[in-house]
Amino acid sequence: MMMNRRHFVGGTATAALLVGMPKAFAATYDLVIKGGRVIDPSMGLDATRDIAISGGRIAAIEPSIAADATETIDARGKLVTAGLIDIHTHAGRSKDGPPMCLQDGVTGWVDAGSGGADNIDDVAAIARGAPQIGRCLVNIARTGVIAPGGELHDLNAANVAMAKAAIERNRDVVIGVKARLSDNVAGANDLEALRRAQEVATAFNLPVMIHIGQNYSPLRSLLALLKRGDIITHVYAPGKNGILDDDKILHPEVMAAHRRGVIFDFGNGVSDHFDWDTVEKATKQGLWPDTFSTDWNTKSKTSGVVDLPNVMSKFIMFGMPLNQIIAAATVNAARCFPAFDDRGTLNVGAPADVAIMELREGAFEFLDNYNNKRTARQRLFPFEVVLNGKRVPKA
Repeated sequence: MMMNRRHFVGGTATAALLVGMPKAFAATYDLVIKGGRVIDPSMGLDATRDIAISGGRIAAIEPSIAADATETIDARGKLVTAGLIDIHTHAGRSKDGPPMCLQDGVTGWVDAGSGGADNIDDVAAIARGAPQIGRCLVNIARTGVIAPGGELHDLNAANVAMAKAAIERNRDVVIGVKARLSDNVAGANDLEALRRAQEVATAFNLPVMIHIGQNYSPLRSLLALLKRGDIITHVYAPGKNGILDDDKILHPEVMAAHRRGVIFDFGNGVSDHFDWDTVEKATKQGLWPDTFSTDWNTKSKTSGVVDLPNVMSKFIMFGMPLNQIIAAATVNAARCFPAFDDRGTLNVGAPADVAIMELREGAFEFLDNYNNKRTARQRLFPFEVVLNGKRVPKA
């Protein structure tokens, strides 16, 4: 889905001028990434290519680039993709979060509801100060996330006027509204909380992201309140009122919502958000994730999440084609929010955000949210990251 990207031309002219410069004055390119398997679904590209970067933008992608470069990265035997975009993190909780994400190849992230009206300013400040592009969803609950316990058991917390004011203060980084609607967070307040989230979002023409799983209300009731471009995260959450009926068949309203433009996000997380059986049953019926996200925080390295490449690897095991997996973490994620409109692509002229990963062969163990283990023969690992045309030093 959503594979077409606009063509960028500004970098091409710049590169052409640089090529004509004498070597004594400057290298032709700032950086060349050599010999990697470049997978860019935005261009339908899966081939061995060199990538040249100048002035923080992609200058050329060719089978071989022999021109001089100030720096070269040897990517032979590696996967080279646009920088990864994680649309459901909690990186905004700590200033340590964004640099940690960047080491994993995440050159764009969204904090999904850590802050509500009472504390979104702190999350927004971290987003503004991040090394890569960071954005936020304001929680419809003024408190932001309360875990454990849940922030929507008192419906008074879902204050529309305060949420609107919070967005007004932070229009540069707040790009949507988040509502956590699982039973342990909202209980019987889930539908009214979603209505209020939509009231806030529509005032600014923004999407709503809902967190589902073991909801009090039937999923069809929640889906009926979603508009095109809204996002369901934790889409494979098992248990009552999920995507599957008692016979493990997808509810027809699920695919109907997908057809009308509701975006289905994986949302790995650590508790009650997915199990292997639900993923297996749903994908066999054609429900694959549009986007991958981690529900990441600074402790995720020690959980079943680890990092975004690890989360992506879980779907190699289920037979999702690699180009679709890359799309879900790049171009599809970028298309969810206008703030990322020029990201998720390696097209000439685009910002030079690049993830270089290793696809290793072996026996790798993966966890669902219930500590069930599965072993697969392939896993993606972060290798190098380029942000705004510059190689990111390894931590």
